[in-house]
Amino acid sequence: MKDFHELKVWKKAHSLTLAIYHSTMAFPREEIYGLTSQLRRASASIPANLAEGCGRTGDAELARFCSIALGSASEVEYHLLLAKDLNMLEPRDFEVLTNRTIEVKRMLTSLIQKLRAEG
Repeated sequence: MKDFHELKVWKKAHSLTLAIYHSTMAFPREEIYGLTSQLRRASASIPANLAEGCGRTGDAELARFCSIALGSASEVEYHLLLAKDLNMLEPRDFEVLTNRTIEVKRMLTSLIQKLRAEG
């Protein structure tokens, strides 16, 4: 069992989730159960899956949960694009959040490769 707090990618993903929660506060009220909820749930899924994977036994289990987190990060990336295209997210906020999401995806990919090589 690993401590998820020690993973750099978990820290980045948690910070990204906080930023997304902050940014979605300005979304239209009618989107609270739509895009706001989808974006928040997908972003929170990234660090949550890392935490769950760390609570499992072995690198193979952690790699599997990292893979799930990677899928959630791709979902976040799309939802950010949708929010921008619907004019709910300023272009600058879109750029910053998307770049942070891509960084998390790269980190997850590297971690998955490392875990699979060791396993």
